[in-house]
Amino acid sequence: MSNSHKKKSNRVVRYYTEVQPQESAVAEPAAAYGSPATLLEDLKKGLPFDELVALQAILEMPMEKLAAMLGISKATLHRRKAAGRLDVAESDRIVRYARLMGLATQVMESPENARLWLSTPKVGLGGAIPLEYAETEFGAREVEDLLGRIEYGVY
Repeated sequence: MSNSHKKKSNRVVRYYTEVQPQESAVAEPAAAYGSPATLLEDLKKGLPFDELVALQAILEMPMEKLAAMLGISKATLHRRKAAGRLDVAESDRIVRYARLMGLATQVMESPENARLWLSTPKVGLGGAIPLEYAETEFGAREVEDLLGRIEYGVY
Protein backbone atom coordinates (compact mmCIF):
# COMPACT_ATOMS: atom_id res chain seq x y z
CA MET A 1 0.00 0.00 0.00
CA SER A 2 1.46 3.33 -0.99
CA ASN A 3 2.06 6.06 1.56
CA SER A 4 -0.38 8.42 -0.20
CA HIS A 5 -3.11 5.73 -0.02
CA LYS A 6 -2.50 5.30 3.73
CA LYS A 7 -2.85 9.03 4.33
CA LYS A 8 -6.04 9.16 2.32
CA SER A 9 -7.59 6.04 3.84
CA ASN A 10 -7.04 6.98 7.50
CA ARG A 11 -7.80 10.65 7.21
CA VAL A 12 -10.44 10.68 9.97
CA VAL A 13 -8.18 9.27 12.70
CA ARG A 14 -5.26 11.32 11.40
CA TYR A 15 -7.34 14.49 11.44
CA TYR A 16 -8.50 14.12 15.02
CA THR A 17 -5.18 12.92 16.41
CA GLU A 18 -2.55 14.82 14.38
CA VAL A 19 -4.00 17.80 12.54
CA GLN A 20 -6.83 18.99 14.74
CA PRO A 21 -5.09 19.13 18.17
CA GLN A 22 -2.96 22.04 17.01
CA GLU A 23 -6.19 23.86 16.12
CA SER A 24 -9.36 24.14 18.19
CA ALA A 25 -10.53 21.16 20.20
CA VAL A 26 -14.07 21.61 18.90
CA ALA A 27 -13.24 22.12 15.23
CA GLU A 28 -14.79 19.84 12.64
CA PRO A 29 -12.67 17.94 10.13
CA ALA A 30 -13.18 20.37 7.28
CA ALA A 31 -9.46 20.33 6.49
CA ALA A 32 -9.62 16.61 5.80
CA TYR A 33 -13.05 16.46 4.19
CA GLY A 34 -13.99 19.87 2.89
CA SER A 35 -17.12 19.89 5.06
CA PRO A 36 -18.79 18.03 7.93
CA ALA A 37 -21.39 16.86 5.41
CA THR A 38 -18.70 14.96 3.50
CA LEU A 39 -17.57 13.24 6.70
CA LEU A 40 -21.18 12.33 7.45
CA GLU A 41 -21.53 10.80 3.98
CA ASP A 42 -18.40 8.72 4.54
CA LEU A 43 -19.66 7.61 7.96
CA LYS A 44 -22.95 6.49 6.43
CA LYS A 45 -21.03 4.37 3.89
CA GLY A 46 -18.78 3.00 6.61
CA LEU A 47 -15.15 4.01 7.03
CA PRO A 48 -12.33 1.95 5.52
CA PHE A 49 -10.93 -0.76 7.81
CA ASP A 50 -7.64 1.18 7.72
CA GLU A 51 -9.23 3.74 10.06
CA LEU A 52 -9.50 1.05 12.75
CA VAL A 53 -5.86 0.09 12.16
CA ALA A 54 -4.83 3.75 12.43
CA LEU A 55 -6.76 4.17 15.70
CA GLN A 56 -5.21 1.00 17.08
CA ALA A 57 -1.75 2.34 16.21
CA ILE A 58 -2.31 5.76 17.80
CA LEU A 59 -3.81 4.23 20.97
CA GLU A 60 -1.05 1.57 21.06
CA MET A 61 -3.64 -0.98 22.11
CA PRO A 62 -4.02 -4.63 21.09
CA MET A 63 -6.57 -4.93 18.28
CA GLU A 64 -8.63 -7.48 20.23
CA LYS A 65 -9.02 -5.08 23.16
CA LEU A 66 -9.88 -2.13 20.92
CA ALA A 67 -12.38 -4.21 18.95
CA ALA A 68 -14.09 -5.26 22.18
CA MET A 69 -14.33 -1.61 23.31
CA LEU A 70 -15.87 -0.76 19.94
CA GLY A 71 -18.38 -3.60 20.28
CA ILE A 72 -16.83 -5.65 17.46
CA SER A 73 -16.61 -9.42 17.99
CA LYS A 74 -13.60 -11.40 16.73
CA ALA A 75 -15.67 -12.93 13.92
CA THR A 76 -17.02 -9.52 12.87
CA LEU A 77 -13.51 -8.07 13.03
CA HIS A 78 -12.29 -10.72 10.57
CA ARG A 79 -15.26 -10.07 8.27
CA ARG A 80 -14.67 -6.30 8.34
CA LYS A 81 -10.98 -6.79 7.60
CA ALA A 82 -11.80 -9.03 4.63
CA ALA A 83 -14.44 -6.58 3.34
CA GLY A 84 -12.15 -3.60 3.96
CA ARG A 85 -14.97 -1.51 5.43
CA LEU A 86 -16.62 -0.91 8.81
CA ASP A 87 -20.34 -0.41 9.35
CA VAL A 88 -21.95 2.91 10.30
CA ALA A 89 -22.03 2.36 14.08
CA GLU A 90 -18.44 1.10 14.15
CA SER A 91 -17.32 4.07 12.06
CA ASP A 92 -19.04 6.47 14.45
CA ARG A 93 -17.26 4.87 17.40
CA ILE A 94 -13.90 5.16 15.58
CA VAL A 95 -14.49 8.91 15.26
CA ARG A 96 -15.49 9.10 18.95
CA TYR A 97 -12.24 7.51 20.14
CA ALA A 98 -10.09 9.46 17.66
CA ARG A 99 -11.72 12.69 18.87
CA LEU A 100 -10.97 11.76 22.51
CA MET A 101 -7.36 10.88 21.73
CA GLY A 102 -6.90 14.18 19.95
CA LEU A 103 -8.40 16.19 22.80
CA ALA A 104 -6.43 14.26 25.43
CA THR A 105 -3.24 14.83 23.43
CA GLN A 106 -3.94 18.56 23.36
CA VAL A 107 -4.68 18.77 27.09
CA MET A 108 -1.95 16.37 28.23
CA GLU A 109 0.56 17.85 25.74
CA SER A 110 1.76 14.57 24.18
CA PRO A 111 0.34 11.35 22.77
CA GLU A 112 2.19 9.34 25.43
CA ASN A 113 0.64 11.36 28.27
CA ALA A 114 -2.76 11.16 26.56
CA ARG A 115 -2.60 7.36 26.27
CA LEU A 116 -1.63 7.08 29.94
CA TRP A 117 -4.40 9.45 31.02
CA LEU A 118 -7.03 7.67 28.90
CA SER A 119 -6.10 4.26 30.28
CA THR A 120 -5.97 4.90 34.02
CA PRO A 121 -8.89 5.34 36.47
CA LYS A 122 -10.07 8.90 37.13
CA VAL A 123 -11.75 10.18 40.28
CA GLY A 124 -13.72 12.66 38.14
CA LEU A 125 -15.35 9.69 36.39
CA GLY A 126 -16.15 7.82 39.60
CA GLY A 127 -12.96 5.75 39.34
CA ALA A 128 -13.66 4.65 35.76
CA ILE A 129 -11.05 4.40 33.00
CA PRO A 130 -11.78 7.10 30.38
CA LEU A 131 -11.51 4.80 27.34
CA GLU A 132 -13.95 2.37 28.93
CA TYR A 133 -16.24 5.17 30.09
CA ALA A 134 -16.39 6.42 26.50
CA GLU A 135 -18.05 3.26 25.18
CA THR A 136 -21.22 5.36 24.84
CA GLU A 137 -21.52 8.85 23.37
CA PHE A 138 -22.77 10.14 26.74
CA GLY A 139 -19.69 8.68 28.46
CA ALA A 140 -17.43 10.19 25.82
CA ARG A 141 -18.96 13.61 26.43
CA GLU A 142 -18.28 13.21 30.16
CA VAL A 143 -14.63 12.38 29.40
CA GLU A 144 -14.45 15.46 27.13
CA ASP A 145 -15.98 17.57 29.91
CA LEU A 146 -13.39 16.30 32.40
CA LEU A 147 -10.58 17.09 29.96
CA GLY A 148 -12.04 20.57 29.50
CA ARG A 149 -12.08 21.14 33.26
CA ILE A 150 -8.46 19.99 33.49
CA GLU A 151 -7.42 22.22 30.60
CA TYR A 152 -9.02 25.29 32.19
CA GLY A 153 -8.00 24.48 35.77
CA VAL A 154 -11.54 23.89 37.04
CA TYR A 155 -10.85 20.37 38.27
